[in-house]
Amino acid sequence: MKLEKGVLDLVLPVQAGGRAVDLLSTASGLAKLRLKEAMTKGAVWLRRGGGKPQRLRRATAEVKSGDILRLCYDEKILTAPVPVPVLLEDQRTFSLWFKPAGLLAQGTDFGDFCSLLRLVELHFQQKRKVFPVHRLDREVSGLVLVAHEPKAAARLSRYFAERLVAKSYLAEVRGRIDQGATLRLEAKLDGKPALTHGLGLAYDRERNASLVLVKPETGRLHQIRRHLAGHGTPIIGDYRYGGADQSVMRLCAVRLVLAVDGKTPSRDLCLSAQYLPEWAEVDGNLPDLSNPDSGLVRPQVRQPGAVPDSADSGKNNDSTLS
Repeated sequence: MKLEKGVLDLVLPVQAGGRAVDLLSTASGLAKLRLKEAMTKGAVWLRRGGGKPQRLRRATAEVKSGDILRLCYDEKILTAPVPVPVLLEDQRTFSLWFKPAGLLAQGTDFGDFCSLLRLVELHFQQKRKVFPVHRLDREVSGLVLVAHEPKAAARLSRYFAERLVAKSYLAEVRGRIDQGATLRLEAKLDGKPALTHGLGLAYDRERNASLVLVKPETGRLHQIRRHLAGHGTPIIGDYRYGGADQSVMRLCAVRLVLAVDGKTPSRDLCLSAQYLPEWAEVDGNLPDLSNPDSGLVRPQVRQPGAVPDSADSGKNNDSTLS
């Protein structure tokens, strides 16, 4: 079997037991060394009986008749450089990380070695479980929480689902937004209400580029990116909504404020200046978007236990916010 443009998605029902790497090498024509690397990077799956598929990483693993192997091989993905995340805070039951642009939040069928969750899992000397609480798009940098216990994961996920976490982002956009100018972007997205606040921080006339602090009040798909593009000030580097610009997307999650009682912030997590991208450098501290003196409307924090609207219910991830 030949690779098509360096990609192979092979499903192999096991007829006779043996080493997984040997069976996959025979079926795919790939060298065992390449397959061992693919296994280590999470590109091989094993399904046994009626169970869920699990990543198979050990090259010496034995499989038996009735098992189903799946090889998801993509040369471009498997040879891609992996940006390194930074641990900012460790609370044992959860940790706070800086995710650089270019790093996936979670793995895909074609591997998890280039994902934040896998790198977090490998970071700690004493192995911990990792549970996603929210996510950022691959192109977006910034703060991400990772839970290490089921109870912590459930609790933090509920905070996000019930909008008890206020999120702030820095974005550099094409076009003019004067310093101190406020934005209230409320165009419906996918037929549903959506609201994004913004505050201009700086305008570079020569480059016709503006630095803006933004806070989404709702959680629609790519809300910040779509609202800013609809305003005529697309994010620089946003290939989907900002045109043909091929630079790194200039969007960074810089603050998470948890208000578990719906009012008083219990945790205020800010990205320190040393991790801000070069384009996001600002003079002094960032304005507080929850402070009326910043020029923005005070964020509406959902009261604990309130039922989220249908668009926000279910799984919560920051792919819907950025």
